[in-house]
Amino acid sequence: MAGTGAPKKILEVSHLKKTFNAGKSNEVTAVDDISFCIYEGETFGLVGESGCGKSTTGKTIIRLYDPTSGSILFEGEDVSKIRQRDTLLHFRRQVQMIFQDPYASLDPRMKVKDIISEGIKVHSLAKTKDELEGQVEELLALVGLNASHANRYPHEFSGGQRQRIGIARALAIQPKFIICDEPISALDVSIQAQVVNLLQELQEKRHLTYLFIAHDLALVKRISNRIGVMYRGKLVELGPSEEIYSYGVHPYTESLLSAIPVADPDYGKTHRRIVYHPEPDVKGEQMALRQIAQDHYVYCKQSDRGFYQEKLEQKKL
Repeated sequence: MAGTGAPKKILEVSHLKKTFNAGKSNEVTAVDDISFCIYEGETFGLVGESGCGKSTTGKTIIRLYDPTSGSILFEGEDVSKIRQRDTLLHFRRQVQMIFQDPYASLDPRMKVKDIISEGIKVHSLAKTKDELEGQVEELLALVGLNASHANRYPHEFSGGQRQRIGIARALAIQPKFIICDEPISALDVSIQAQVVNLLQELQEKRHLTYLFIAHDLALVKRISNRIGVMYRGKLVELGPSEEIYSYGVHPYTESLLSAIPVADPDYGKTHRRIVYHPEPDVKGEQMALRQIAQDHYVYCKQSDRGFYQEKLEQKKL
């Protein structure tokens, strides 16, 4: 994490809820009362299986979706209540998103230079045409592409190159915070490491803060300072990445960890995948994200807090 002294919260999400088709027979609560914060300069990883609400969380934070309830504080301002277009535009200048599918998120009818320069024009960040072209060339170089690529169309590039274009577009308006929504899941394994390394290099050069959304816990552990584990719209465990990866205690976290492949034939013969069986909802004690160690939280009843503290201690022995 960048900086010294007490870390500054750049984002604080409190009791965020997002419901689709509210009040109808097909109502779905995609994000269900979650709270977490992200500190300036860090990478916060959000993991879970498909459909757990990770991407909806990211899109609600950037206000592609309006939250149903809760607050989203960005640098102390509640952006969940923004209604004016100018204020929302100012917020979007500071927060950008890299999308999962590097082809679907790029307009196939636009040249690369127009895709990257669009945000620069909207926010009036270049005074002349030459300055605009210079910024586009600089951004292409920053993500490992050539200036000659500016006049090509997205279909002329590989998946990894298209994702680099998406990254350049996100960086074009000099944001402070970037939401990476499964940015490598649509790419070949051979290209994934290159894109992750690029994101880490850019974070250092540009002093960026990331919300990194993925379903691969091993990858998220590599890139993140802290990890939040999501299941059915809820945050079920949250803590430092090394601790969650090595000593995750929630049954769902253990299930995710057991699914990580290990390149060891002997281990593979004896290893068994842990299947998560969620507890049925019962009336009584309220479930909440409760602290079991320093910076380590688990979604449980108050009466189960001691059980998880003991479980964590046993794992660390």
